[in-house]
Amino acid sequence: MPFCGACQTFESTIAMSNRIRKAVLPVAGLGTRFLPATKSVPKEMLTVVDRPVLQHVVDEAREAGIEHFVFVTGRNKGVIEDHFDIAYELDDTLRQRGKLKEYEALLADLPKAGATSFTRQQSPLGLGHAVWCARDIIGDEPFAVLLPDMITMANGKRKSRCLAQCIEAYEAHGGNIIAVEEVPMDQTHQYGVVSLGADHGHTFEINGMVEKPAKGTAPSNLIISGRYILGPEIFDILEKGERGAGGEIQLTDGMKVLAGSQPFHGVRFDGKTYDCGSKLGFLTANVAFALERPDLAESFRAEIKALSGF
Repeated sequence: MPFCGACQTFESTIAMSNRIRKAVLPVAGLGTRFLPATKSVPKEMLTVVDRPVLQHVVDEAREAGIEHFVFVTGRNKGVIEDHFDIAYELDDTLRQRGKLKEYEALLADLPKAGATSFTRQQSPLGLGHAVWCARDIIGDEPFAVLLPDMITMANGKRKSRCLAQCIEAYEAHGGNIIAVEEVPMDQTHQYGVVSLGADHGHTFEINGMVEKPAKGTAPSNLIISGRYILGPEIFDILEKGERGAGGEIQLTDGMKVLAGSQPFHGVRFDGKTYDCGSKLGFLTANVAFALERPDLAESFRAEIKALSGF
């Protein structure tokens, strides 16, 4: 089915009236690139400075107005559920020792009662399958998807992270939204890549997508960077279970089908994204977030200078 461009028949005003309240976070991955660290600790719980990677992603979603978090988990991921719950013994110890600042910080991070849901992806069948596993919790409303390997940082101008910018684009255009970023052309074969239609600057119409194109065949150097807003119609497409790259049910393939009847817009994220699914990205994120901390920046910068010899 061809891409629909502006999709004049699509009633975007209906989609735009649906506020984005729920987000899906697929956290069932094994984290094999970080073994042996992830043998007993989920990769999403590795820390960037003093916050788990997943907490950084949830922080971004909360800042964007997300009210309900749907975690798609797998075996040995129970610590994620514990992290977003009350820890009675820890809370009591902090209060008794007068560490009220730490106690209040934990309370501030705690989602409201009923604001989290957990569902299992029993088999590693791909990102599209993981998103589909959340179908009954999401229901019949548009929703966000945040990949937990990717954490983002606002720049000094917009002061909003990636999902907030995606929701802003959704409120302007309706339909479906994908955040993108530029990579060198020789790296595009590692990612989902979009092709551009009408360009509006910060946003643009998407008129094509391909998952992990062969080297030299990518339609652009704009890769899908782990933040989406999708209509619930995607679930019916993913339910068919069609396999794509790697023999998995690919979310990109499902979006290509959905784009035949609904518009897609890309958002050039005005900020910085760190891929914590790679060792280099994870280490870089730790440096970048530490340098943003007033309590660490000056002394940490001195340590980096001493280590680097500059």
